[in-house]
Amino acid sequence: MKKILFPTDFSAVSKNAFIYALKLADAIGAEIITLHVYELDSPAYLDVSIYLEDIYQYEELSDFENYKDEVPVLRKIAEDNNLGHIKISNVLIQGYLVKEVVKLSQKENIDFIVIGTKGVTHLREVFLGTVAAKIMNECNVTVLAIPEKCSYMPIERILFSTRYNMSDIEPLKKVTNLANVFHSHVDCLNIKPPHTVYNDDFVVDFQNVFKDTDIAFHSVLASDIEGVILDFIEKNKINMVAIHERHRGFFEKLFQVSLSKKLSFHINIPILSVH
Repeated sequence: MKKILFPTDFSAVSKNAFIYALKLADAIGAEIITLHVYELDSPAYLDVSIYLEDIYQYEELSDFENYKDEVPVLRKIAEDNNLGHIKISNVLIQGYLVKEVVKLSQKENIDFIVIGTKGVTHLREVFLGTVAAKIMNECNVTVLAIPEKCSYMPIERILFSTRYNMSDIEPLKKVTNLANVFHSHVDCLNIKPPHTVYNDDFVVDFQNVFKDTDIAFHSVLASDIEGVILDFIEKNKINMVAIHERHRGFFEKLFQVSLSKKLSFHINIPILSVH
């Protein structure tokens, strides 16, 4: 059985993302492992050695009580969405979130990580300094990041941004496999600056590899790369954006650019990061 790791802090953002984890689990026949990681605060003063054990025991107990109360809430979310049949196990551990996610994903041979991202209103924020970005960077697992204002919708159209490099073929195969599960269409979009010498040779290679797949290939010459991507998302009613993890640096640079129209565009769809 496939496995989905769902790191959670039991916030509203996290509970919203849990619906995507449930839907994905149902589609691919997976179980879900929820992970709650808590960090013990170090006392701000030194002369407490005789109380230190009591302080740690109290903090651990508080986290456990919170955990004990919240786990049934996740089960209720599953039942309310007619997904109560999905196997869910729960892990509570003390440590640092990203480190523990990496360890558990390796130990359990995790197939997907689904995580909510708080405060993501622009694409650039998905890739810059968020916990989700760190998990994307450090885990060799496909990560599905769910922005906080993202309401669940069936995944009907997936956008895969590509440069038509041959190294994008394997990640695109992962995306199309997921698209097959959801019966969704994939749009591949490549944008080059107008001064670039244009060559369609690799597009033909991609078309040959994916000739029996519900996929369309788009190539655009434009200087406003960010604008083209966001317009494409809006006009084509894209439900998910997929990227090859090795191109994340490109996205980081891309979405630091402060272009007026783009920064008002709210990303309310999932971001899929594929290794």
